[in-house]
Order: sequence, then structure tokens, then C-alpha cells
Amino acid sequence: MRTVPFYAKLALILFSLVCLGYLAILGQTLLAPLMTSFLLALLLLPLCNFLENKCRFKRSIASIVSVILMIAVISSIIYFLVNQLTDLWQDWPLLKKQAEISFHDVQMWISRTFNVNTKKQINYLQNSATSALATSATVLGATLLTLSSTLLFLSFLLLFTFFILNYRGILFKFLTSVFAEEHTQKVSDIVQRIQYIIKKYITGLFLQMLIVSIIMIFLLWILGVKYSVLLGLIAGIFNIIPYIGIFSALLISIIITFATAGAAKMLLVIAVFAGVHAIDGNILMPLVVGSKVKINALFAFIGIIVGEMIWGISGMFLCIPYMAMLKIIFDRVDQLRPWGILLGGDEKPNKKRKVYRITKNIKLEEQE
Repeated sequence: MRTVPFYAKLALILFSLVCLGYLAILGQTLLAPLMTSFLLALLLLPLCNFLENKCRFKRSIASIVSVILMIAVISSIIYFLVNQLTDLWQDWPLLKKQAEISFHDVQMWISRTFNVNTKKQINYLQNSATSALATSATVLGATLLTLSSTLLFLSFLLLFTFFILNYRGILFKFLTSVFAEEHTQKVSDIVQRIQYIIKKYITGLFLQMLIVSIIMIFLLWILGVKYSVLLGLIAGIFNIIPYIGIFSALLISIIITFATAGAAKMLLVIAVFAGVHAIDGNILMPLVVGSKVKINALFAFIGIIVGEMIWGISGMFLCIPYMAMLKIIFDRVDQLRPWGILLGGDEKPNKKRKVYRITKNIKLEEQE
């Protein structure tokens, strides 16, 4: 049998990746909610099984009840956040006044440093404002389009979650029957492993989000930071997005704290974020989430960037779980095992354990 040269395999792989990326961009409206729904279905699967086995619900009824409970939980979180944002909106005049003071200070610093008088600065800002108003219609149209896309995404998300839970038996039979019969057991093992790891990962991620939110709320409340509850929730929710989320939450917290409390307390907020991030990365993440998803930091970061380029924020969230699924498949298929090694982390060599045995002469002899 003739072997395919390495450069031919590489060209085929690169061509396949480009085609898959292009199809993902074209099918964002359908694929993004579908893949998110698959993760939510894995998370709701234990509840659905409980309703079926213990409460004797039909599968369709159990799926509907599970989705409704999920909607209730998400709606309560959104309602709480809206109340916090309402309090922030009431203090908008204070934020505006602080912004004007800060803007005046920046103007004076520019005048002293670059010898640009305030009149020229105001003229430049007026010209910029005119240009911004000229494009306001475009910005408004883009905002409305984003809102409609979000509503469409949520509608598809709920429907797909219900359908995946309701027809999970058919999907599993399809996966096992599409491959040859000798691979049925391996396919079944891969599906069960994916279900176990992703469920543990998502559960641990939400638990980590809850712990980070509580710690941030408590520390910001001790420091006397206004809107400590809102800023703590933002830090915990944004922490779901690895690496990038915590910095986005820090930026929002810096702006709000500077506008309400000044620069001194802003520095304390930065110190709190740095400390909590260190605790989260070194203690909470290994302890709560664990090493279930063994993706090295390099390809995790690359995956986040590629996910954002393809699907935006939803792509940033989905990249890690689906990279973990790919690694599970790669590790169990001989031809794809090198790719699993590439995605994985450095494995620590196992230390030789010392074993002792008792001889007839009642001596302890050491064995390697």
C-alpha cells in the first residue's frame, strides 16, 4: 500500500481547516446556538434523567421542564443584574460630573506637556463629534441588528436544547451506527467520556464563577467600593471567558470606581483583582474545575482568539469545551493521537515508587 507523503497530508489538513472555518463563519446563525445548546443539554441531562426515572415523566415533558427551569434561573440572574444597573443609572449625573473634572485635568496636562492650548483641543473634539454624529445612523442600525440577532440566538438556543434532550437517544444511535461495527464500543466510550468530562467542566466552571463573585463582592464591600455587588458579579461572569474576561471586568470596574471614588480606591480595586485572579488561577481552577480539560495554555489562547474571530463572544466561550472534545477523540484514534499530544499539557514523569517485601529472614528489602 502506497503511503501518502507528509507534505500532502499537511496540505490536506490545512485545506480542511480552511473549509471548516469558512463553513463555520457562513453558518454562524445556526451553528453557534446549536453548539451552545449541546453544552447546555449535557448540563441539564442529569435533571432530565431524574425527572424521567424518578418522577416518571415522559421524555418530552422532562425536557420541557428542564428547559423551563433553566430559563427561570437565567431570568432571575438577569433580573438581579438589571436592578443593579438601575441603581448605577440613577448615579449617572455623578459619573458625568466626575468625567468632566477628569476631562479638564487631562486637558490641562496636555496643555502643559505638549503646548497645545485648550481651544485647539476643543475644536478637535468638536470636529470629532461632528464625524461621530454623521455615522450615528449606522451605529443605531448596527445596534438594532445586534439586538435582533441576540433574540434570534436565544430563541434557537432554547429550541435546540429541548430537541437535543428529547432526541438524544436517536443522536446516540446515529453516532454508533455511522461507524463500522467493530468500532461501536470505542465510539460509545468516546461519547460517554465526552459527556462526563464536559458536564464536570461546565459544572466546575459555574461553581468557580459563583466563588469568584462571592469573593469579589466581599472584598469590594470591605473596601467600601460603590456597586460592589454589581462589580463582583461582572468579575465572576466575565471570568468564564479565560484570560480575556478578567481584564474586561477589571477595565469596567476601574472606570466605575474612578468615577465614584477617585484614583486611590481605583488602585485598591486593581490590587483586589490581581489577588483574586492569582488565587483563582492557582487554587480555585485546579481545585474546582480540576484537570479534566487538559489543554495547554498556548492552544487555549489561540483557540479563544480564533473563536472570537469566527463567532465573537460565543466563540470565545465555546472554544475550550470543544477543544477538550477534540482532544478526547484525538487521544482515542491512533491516526489522530499526535494532535492530541499537541493540544495537551506537559505530563509529569511518574516517580518510581519504592516497594518493600518481607523475606523469610524477616528482612526488609527495597525494590524499584
